Amino acid sequence: MRARDVQNVVFFSGGLGLFGWLLQFAPHELPLTRWWPWLVATAAAVLLAAVIVAIRRHPLVRLWLFGAGVVCAGVWLGSSPVPSTTPGEQYWPWLVAAGGVVVVAATGFGAHRHIGSAGTVTRWSNRSRRNRGVASVFQIWRTSSPHAVRKKATQLRPSVRELGFWQRLRVSTKEYATPLAWVGLQRIWSPIEDVTLRIGGPRTGKTGELGGRVIDAPGAVIATSTRTDLIELTGPVRARKGPLHVFNPSGVGDLGSTITFDPLAGCEDPKTATTRAADLLSGVSAPGRDGGDREFWEGQARRALAALMHAAALGGRTMRDVLEWVADPERAEKDVSRFIRRSPETALESDASQFLRMTDKTRSSVCSTIMPALGWLSDATAAAAAQDGEFDVAQLLAERGTVYMLGAEDAQTAPLVTALTGHIAREARRIAGRQPSGRLDPPLTMALDEAALICPIPLDNWTADMGGRNVTIHIAAQSRAQLRQRWGDTGAAAILNNAATLMIFGGSRDQDDLQAYSTLTGERDENVPTFGDDWSVTQHSVRRVPVLTPAQIAQLKAGRAVIIRRGMPPVVGRVPMAWKRREVKAARRAERWAPRVERWQQTFETALDWVAEKLADADERYEQRQAERARRRAQRQAQHADDTYGGGR
Repeated sequence: MRARDVQNVVFFSGGLGLFGWLLQFAPHELPLTRWWPWLVATAAAVLLAAVIVAIRRHPLVRLWLFGAGVVCAGVWLGSSPVPSTTPGEQYWPWLVAAGGVVVVAATGFGAHRHIGSAGTVTRWSNRSRRNRGVASVFQIWRTSSPHAVRKKATQLRPSVRELGFWQRLRVSTKEYATPLAWVGLQRIWSPIEDVTLRIGGPRTGKTGELGGRVIDAPGAVIATSTRTDLIELTGPVRARKGPLHVFNPSGVGDLGSTITFDPLAGCEDPKTATTRAADLLSGVSAPGRDGGDREFWEGQARRALAALMHAAALGGRTMRDVLEWVADPERAEKDVSRFIRRSPETALESDASQFLRMTDKTRSSVCSTIMPALGWLSDATAAAAAQDGEFDVAQLLAERGTVYMLGAEDAQTAPLVTALTGHIAREARRIAGRQPSGRLDPPLTMALDEAALICPIPLDNWTADMGGRNVTIHIAAQSRAQLRQRWGDTGAAAILNNAATLMIFGGSRDQDDLQAYSTLTGERDENVPTFGDDWSVTQHSVRRVPVLTPAQIAQLKAGRAVIIRRGMPPVVGRVPMAWKRREVKAARRAERWAPRVERWQQTFETALDWVAEKLADADERYEQRQAERARRRAQRQAQHADDTYGGGR
């Protein structure tokens, strides 16, 4: 309908309505006087019809307006201003009912279309167009704000169920979640049950961001790194929450280990021996790099090593004996057969017998697979860190302690670090299974920096299971290729899918990775202007472009990251570095001023000693003077007595 037609209809309906309204003041003898309400209603209906036709929206909107108009007409006809003598006035309830049915039907169909697939996709498209494809303020508040986290407080921390509402509000949000980044004035939070994965090149801020996760952890922490900077950065702050432990089999930074872990500890249990052997072998295996029958030989090696470790534990032997058995199986047959008979599990006895009776060629392949997992025994530092001792995981969780695991980039000590990490994680999972809620409270945090290099634990399986037991896993890697090299294509894909939050830092130059990240961010509409000969805009066209191009992701500044979180469009946030935190700066100031304070304290104590000594000397001289005065006074009194009584005689 053109604008002129709408104008004509408005004038007509207005005139008709005015004529009907004036009729009510006319003499009642006129024939049209009784019909004035219907003339007014007809004018309103014509005006409503023009509005409905002029509105270029979905037909359901027009139907809803029509039903609402009918309801209003019925209510008006039944109101007191309308005379009861108006023809058809008694049927006003039918108009209200009919209009109400139309309104309800239009509302129902509209709601169905709104919550259906088409409506959902339309809302997503409109929201993406409004926000340029990134998350809005409301979406961040709904999915990643403290409000969103606190709604699951009783689930994440079962201990708060006993607290009242106001007491629960006083509990810090960091007890339920960990902060990741700032987006404007909003903060992105990740619940303690979610896995986070950060990928980026060297010196892009991954370690600084991961240090914040160590500091904010509400419970015990396992932190892995290839350098000592993580200990120097977070150690003084974590020391206020619980004891610190260092496991450094590689001797990184000449920092000694404060704890030891014997891989044979607990291997008297057949299940423990099997999992310990799997951990040691996973420290050197790389399914993404090797192909062919590698999986077969790893399975054979796992069974053989588990049987040998079980036999050594039952016989009171050490890991060096296991190494000798692997190096010379024929000489070990007698001892292994004697020890393995004590096992309650016949399957391991069969595995040991099968290994000892293999052909030379087959046994040689199995031994060559096992030997790299025991290579750390040739390193004196690593062997010293694997002396007698079983780490007490229950005490670590109760004291909210921190274990720093350091490893070099070579694969020699990776099996030992992997075995200890696996022991702590599995023991924590067992302890969580005994809890009424099946969750650790407080949780255990695993901050795995360079996990693919020094701690290749089975993250493809753990990322799917540990979160529900309140074992929080934070992973840092350099690229997807590094994940595929360590865990294979299937394992890397599982880790990416299980991570609830993916943080992409800059510095990558891999086109496949950048294109994959750009695809995850989605697409948006972009207006493209068309210019005329005089450089004036003649028209606009719309094209679909990525929300973030591969070049934009590659060129992210240090301290910035693209955050792709479950249930929320992507955002670009500022990642706070741990060394900029207030508590870290305070700890560094205290450490820097500690020698000065000690020197000042020593100087002050020396000054006090000097003053005390001088005062003591003054007191001594005063006492001497007093004694001398008393002696002289006594002499004068004696002389006076002699003079007095002597002269009298």
